[in-house]
Amino acid sequence: PDTDSVSLDELMPMDKWALVKLNELITKVSGAYDKYEFHQVYHSVRNFCVIDMSNFYLDVLKDRLYTEKQDSKSRRAAQTTIYIILDALTRMISPILAYTSEEIWKYIPHKATHDSESILFNQMPKTVDVKVTDDFMLTWEKIHNLRDDVKKALEEAVKAKKIKKSLDAKVVLNCGGEYFDFAKSVEGELKSAFIVSDVEVKDAGTTDASSLAIDIELAQGEKCERCWEHSTTVGQNSEHPTLCARCVNVLK
Repeated sequence: PDTDSVSLDELMPMDKWALVKLNELITKVSGAYDKYEFHQVYHSVRNFCVIDMSNFYLDVLKDRLYTEKQDSKSRRAAQTTIYIILDALTRMISPILAYTSEEIWKYIPHKATHDSESILFNQMPKTVDVKVTDDFMLTWEKIHNLRDDVKKALEEAVKAKKIKKSLDAKVVLNCGGEYFDFAKSVEGELKSAFIVSDVEVKDAGTTDASSLAIDIELAQGEKCERCWEHSTTVGQNSEHPTLCARCVNVLK
């Protein structure tokens, strides 16, 4: 972890969001232990794992981990973040899930400052020194909420047999007023956050800040056999005719 990790400043925005949520969990768990409220530890850890990690961060992270170059900074940033979270979670659960935490501790890599013999010989985690603004967190909470709406639209499109899975889709966001300004400002983050092949933000021509209509279309182009995204660049490279331009670049 010491040699493969990147600095906190080099993390991607979503990685920083995940570490801020981890900091919130560490604070809750520390306070609960101080009050011997072990049920609060359980509920806080479970909600973090299910809502913040499984339903959002880890779901979105798969593309970066599976398709980017092994030594790319974006992939290493993801691995760095996952390691920090796993290390902290293992420490937090050790008082109430001793055998489980010991088994995890036995297999994960350790830093020089760790006592590798037992998780119980190590300190509880401290909050991570990741620097973000309140506006940053508000932006990602909005993306999170928008993703929930898009997921519902994608599920309906699958039921209607317009698409088979989310990566078949292009999401068109028709919005107005402040909603349009917001969606346009984060448009570059939305494709990966929604786990789709394309996203387009359109001005609905209204000043209503709450105006939002989500259209699901079949994404243009062919399916890349490596990343499974649909792209018009598939077939443009003679050496790799079944891959998109991004995947061709990764294999260089």
